[in-house]
Amino acid sequence: MIDWKKKFIIIWTGQLFSILSSSIAQFAVVLWISLETGSAEVLSYATIAALLPQALLGPFAGVFVDRWSRKWTMIGADSFVALCSGIIALLFYLDVVELWQIYILLMFRSIGGAFHAPAMKSSIPLLAPESELMRIAAVNQAIQSVCSIGGPALGAILLLSFDMSMVMLLDVAGAFIACTSLLFVFIPNPKKELLSAKGVMNDMAEGFKVILENRGISWVMATEVLITFFVLPIVALMPLMTLQNFSGTAYQVSLIEVLFGIGMLIGGILLGIWNPKIRKIFLIVSSYFFLGFTLALSGLLPSDGYMIFAILTVVQGIVIPFYSGPFTSLLQTQFKPNYLGRVFALFDSVSLFPSIIGLLVTSFMADSLGIANIFLYCGIAIVLTTVLMLCIPSVRNLGKDGF
Repeated sequence: MIDWKKKFIIIWTGQLFSILSSSIAQFAVVLWISLETGSAEVLSYATIAALLPQALLGPFAGVFVDRWSRKWTMIGADSFVALCSGIIALLFYLDVVELWQIYILLMFRSIGGAFHAPAMKSSIPLLAPESELMRIAAVNQAIQSVCSIGGPALGAILLLSFDMSMVMLLDVAGAFIACTSLLFVFIPNPKKELLSAKGVMNDMAEGFKVILENRGISWVMATEVLITFFVLPIVALMPLMTLQNFSGTAYQVSLIEVLFGIGMLIGGILLGIWNPKIRKIFLIVSSYFFLGFTLALSGLLPSDGYMIFAILTVVQGIVIPFYSGPFTSLLQTQFKPNYLGRVFALFDSVSLFPSIIGLLVTSFMADSLGIANIFLYCGIAIVLTTVLMLCIPSVRNLGKDGF
């Protein structure tokens, strides 16, 4: 077997346990908050707490990812997240947990994510040939999908069978396995180009500069940010859509999460097998359109339309890999490896700020407009954004030189 494939098998094995355990813990926390409060506002606040530090620290984290060993950055980030999960487990075990404590610890977990995500994404081009990047993105998406399927199902089962402290300790165990697997893999670091001799702010400015110099990619990233603004509130409100609009149960909430994961798994497998040679921008735009269309349809469903909602959820899951995979590989091939940490971190940070604003707005509007209408309006906005993308010449021309 080719050496780079062996490395990815080791990395993917560890990440599977880590992401699955985190998915279980995350769903358990969301379900606990939903059942305890039944409030869209409280659920949105929890999501914001889990995202805000990553948005604030992202640009700085990207600089250090490009300076530090990416392998040890991932190990350190996973270990820190495990520590936070361990504290949450202790609070539940002692029966002293309160919402504000959950908010704070979710914020600390987000700090680890601010370093881990760009370190992982920027390491991939250093390990695999460029021709395989989209296929690797598809496998990564498939792993995420398996965890999206298993996480909610296992989270609901474990929450009914054990207390929250045991569920959160699974996240600690998953992080330990992921860190151990990384110890057996050599991940090369790109040439630093004297990064250590420059200031953090200067390195950050260079990251912005290389992004803005590529006009087509800049526009794609900008529209991706806009779409994330509309998608993230939908993700946060998904449990309440099932509970309130369709009068669903905790089982039906977890079923929707599982079906979404099944859809992503199908999409990831299709993308990995197909590995399409058509222009990535066409895959990205068409996937956005179908996502927005199905979300808008979900908002029009009657209160007895749960089965149709479940089918639309599968379709939404299928299209996710067809924009996330091409988008990730597009960035990985358009920037030098020594800039990728900053590029991914800056994009994640810039996309999260509007999303947080969207969460705040929708959390206040959900009670007055209704959660179904939020789905409808956000879906329409995503469709209109895809039309906007095609009106930009530099976006339409992406891929004419072979990517």
